[in-house]
Amino acid sequence: MLKDFKAFISKGNALGMAIGIVIGAAFTSVVNSLVNDIIMPPLGLLIGNVDFANLFVSLNGVHYDTLKAAQAAGAPTINYGLFINNIISFFIIAFSVFLIIKMVTKYIPLEPKKPATKECPYCLSAIPEKARKCSQCTSDLSQNGETGLSE
Repeated sequence: MLKDFKAFISKGNALGMAIGIVIGAAFTSVVNSLVNDIIMPPLGLLIGNVDFANLFVSLNGVHYDTLKAAQAAGAPTINYGLFINNIISFFIIAFSVFLIIKMVTKYIPLEPKKPATKECPYCLSAIPEKARKCSQCTSDLSQNGETGLSE
């Protein structure tokens, strides 16, 4: 098990994963700031001076002016404004990841897939890779490379 762990570490998988987690955490804080500080205030203003962070329903029936006041009083709340903020954050992160992947795949060529077919040495037609007999000319194709015409 220690040998497997050493091989895992030496391949760079753990380092790449750690870098991805750190960058992801930093990216999340940037996106949260973008949503909470840049996008939501103008959106709330357009809707009619609404602060999405303070949109909530108090389940105990008492009215509270802010979510902080309700939480300080220990009131159970449904915080649908924070949920809206998180949905917007999710879509921004998903769209950003989509753009990054699209950009990376444009500049980094992926390994071409190995064809699932091979060429018959007699009739030159495409046949499945694991075929033992050509479906076009009925030639026998053995697994060890020897071929011979069927009778």
